Amino acid sequence: MNPSPDKEGQQRADVTRVTRAGRERLSDVLAVEEPLEIRVVFGPADKRRSKSLSITMRTPGSDFELAAGFLLSENIVRSPADIMSFEHVGPAEDEKEHGNTLMVELAVDVPFEVERLQRHFYTTSSCGICGKASLDAVRAQGAMPIERSWKLAQQLVFEMPAVLRKQQDVFDKTGGLHAAGLSDSDGNLVAIREDVGRHNAVDKLIGSQMLAESPQFPLDARVLVVSGRASFELVQKALMARIPFMVAVGAPSSLAVDLAQEFDMTLIGFTSNQRFNVYSGEEWLA
Repeated sequence: MNPSPDKEGQQRADVTRVTRAGRERLSDVLAVEEPLEIRVVFGPADKRRSKSLSITMRTPGSDFELAAGFLLSENIVRSPADIMSFEHVGPAEDEKEHGNTLMVELAVDVPFEVERLQRHFYTTSSCGICGKASLDAVRAQGAMPIERSWKLAQQLVFEMPAVLRKQQDVFDKTGGLHAAGLSDSDGNLVAIREDVGRHNAVDKLIGSQMLAESPQFPLDARVLVVSGRASFELVQKALMARIPFMVAVGAPSSLAVDLAQEFDMTLIGFTSNQRFNVYSGEEWLA
């Protein structure tokens, strides 16, 4: 009973549905999960090198955006101009258009220290062991407290999860994807991305704004809305993109709250059309 390819990000599979009335055979839609290796090309023009940076399990599609958002959140790039090109490399399998390795070429003047990056990845990967190490790693990236000149109307916050949910097209078919959306100060949803990984959805979303024809970057006039919980990693990504407000349908972690409070981000959790909790930055709600 092997799943068969369908639209990008989706697969069909024959399943047996069991109810109290009996069993029936039917076709179901699955969210696709595949690995993506991100490699970077860097260094002076006469000494270019390549380095494998990350392997993540993601829903195929928007790979360029995913890589751009990831590189920004890890402080490897700071603007769209730091990226010269993207290219899928490696053999394609199962009649796919391309393989699951993406080469990202950085601009010649982008500093890239392999040793520092390896130390940073080791530190952030240990966040379940030592919260202080994770916070220190963000500080070491040179992150600054959020600055803003506008307040978000609290009435709009009640409506944001429902607005996001209405645009989750692939979730409607599969039930297996996280969503991240960007809203403007009037509550209008300006972009949304879905993925099997909540961190990938946020990277794709941030990357989509970096790679837009007219980039609106940094994202200091936007609100990040996520369909699940607010983890430390998601708050870190919002911070690096300079997003001042984060609204989550689920709960925040303790470390996410610590990070938001330290860098003056407004963090909201357990959001519904009836209530929400403000964990940081209440003074920026009107």
